[in-house]
Amino acid sequence: MRFIKVSLILISLSLLMPLQAQTTETPTVSNPALRAELLESVKRTDEMRERLLKCAAEFHECDVPMDRLEKAYRDDAVRLKAIVKQYGWPGNDLVGQDGSLAATVILLNAELALKKEMLPVVKAAHRAGKTDGRNYAFLVDDIRVAEGKPQVYGTRSKQGSGTYPIEDEANVDKRRAEVGLPPLTEETRN
Repeated sequence: MRFIKVSLILISLSLLMPLQAQTTETPTVSNPALRAELLESVKRTDEMRERLLKCAAEFHECDVPMDRLEKAYRDDAVRLKAIVKQYGWPGNDLVGQDGSLAATVILLNAELALKKEMLPVVKAAHRAGKTDGRNYAFLVDDIRVAEGKPQVYGTRSKQGSGTYPIEDEANVDKRRAEVGLPPLTEETRN
């Protein structure tokens, strides 16, 4: 069961890692300390996840590292909820694109109930131009996949290859363009 949860964590982050690598410049933001906090939280849990993967590859049972990672995810979710209560969704103007993406990564690792609670907040931030559409798309698809529904934007890949089912797949690239995502490739779809 824990291995499955680790796999799901990796799947939800697999599309975000290349995007994180693209954000190397230091943006002008209104709250650089909050930006640094969000980026550090993601870096810390990424390092914990890497240690967990090494442990799982060698020993196949890693309850202690998994417990630590789950606690870190819970703690990060509590902090994110407090940040949203104080500032609203941490958008590009507040914490930069990379900080807003880090907030999305933290949310994707939270419990489903918090994701659903935050969806209207992220949607409003996207519509107001305060956060990138991809952050909204990742959250929508993550929630829908967790609920056993087809995803809208095709951002969630299955372990191995292909994506989870996509609603109205013939028009997915149009929806992706609306949120700033590139078209799905044939390799990604299969």
